[in-house]
Amino acid sequence: MAGGLTNFASLTSQQKIVWSRDVWQAARDQMFVKKFMGSGDNAVIQRITELTKTERGEQVIMHLVADLVDDGVIGDNEREGNEEAMQSYSQVLNIDLITHSVRNKGKLSDQKSVINFREMGKDRLAYWLANRVDQLAFLTMSGIAYSVLNNGAPRTASPFPNLSFAADVSAPSSKRSLMWDGTSLQVSATGSIASTYLPSYKMIVDLIAYAKENYVKPLMSGGKEYYVLFVAPGTLAALKKDADYQRAVVGVATKGGTDSPWFTGATVTIDGAVIHEHRLVYTTKGAASGSKWGAGSAINGTRSLLCGAQALGMADIGMPEWNEKEFQYGSQQGINIDKMFGLLKPKFYSNLDKSIEDFGVIAVDHWMPAY
Repeated sequence: MAGGLTNFASLTSQQKIVWSRDVWQAARDQMFVKKFMGSGDNAVIQRITELTKTERGEQVIMHLVADLVDDGVIGDNEREGNEEAMQSYSQVLNIDLITHSVRNKGKLSDQKSVINFREMGKDRLAYWLANRVDQLAFLTMSGIAYSVLNNGAPRTASPFPNLSFAADVSAPSSKRSLMWDGTSLQVSATGSIASTYLPSYKMIVDLIAYAKENYVKPLMSGGKEYYVLFVAPGTLAALKKDADYQRAVVGVATKGGTDSPWFTGATVTIDGAVIHEHRLVYTTKGAASGSKWGAGSAINGTRSLLCGAQALGMADIGMPEWNEKEFQYGSQQGINIDKMFGLLKPKFYSNLDKSIEDFGVIAVDHWMPAY
């Protein structure tokens, strides 16, 4: 157990690996987005853990493979020469190092203090890693620059806008940028959002239909198609007050019995939409008046996300690196953790729309009730 090592700043390489592994395991366990990660293409977030050798050196590559569209051949007709070329789109994920440190205020005078400081440092740094990955994942899928927090407030004194993959964050593509005007889906225009643009069950129904008709690749489970809908807590609260939503949820509960997600409070699945709420779904609640949405840029809004397969790529390269250092002639100690990773919202050329579109995510903007 790494906690039994009490000489500060004198860990062996193997001991550092143990602490690095422990802090990353603790961080991943706390990540909200962890449950949506997978190594294959049937995951909301495809996690790539290896570098690929290319002409430009070693890179992190994410592959998007479009569905086959031709009808093939029949009978004894010629097969050779009639093969369909698989449309594969390779995306390169830029990676960068994020790092943070903790430092105690006084001298660690005994072995117990050393052990406690390491454990507390591990816990704090693990939460920091988990929270920052969650923040950046939602911002990337939403197409919101890292210069702001997830509530729309400015991100001050932060290095995140200078991450190598920050420049890859892009606004929702033309056919993936929608808003809900209270009755129907429209092309998003955040300046027109008003308090009547309230989310409802009908919004969910229309979103699922739009995703299917516009070839957003669904997630498959048990032979059925699903999409994950990420909403802010205020959005879910508004949905729960909608009579049609209430009736739909009762129907789910009746079919599923006590095993229904409605009873666990974790997830509700309605009409193929698996709904998850989280406080890091983007809103403008923290933005100053003049930087919000709607008339006079004074209206609070939120960007809900309907995600299919490969909505986001995450490069997860290697374990974090754990380092310890003493300061002030040994009277103060610090712990630093480094982690190499990257994020990318993949795009592809849509044969349906004849345009470059986000591959697996639809953004829908609407009013954000105040809570």
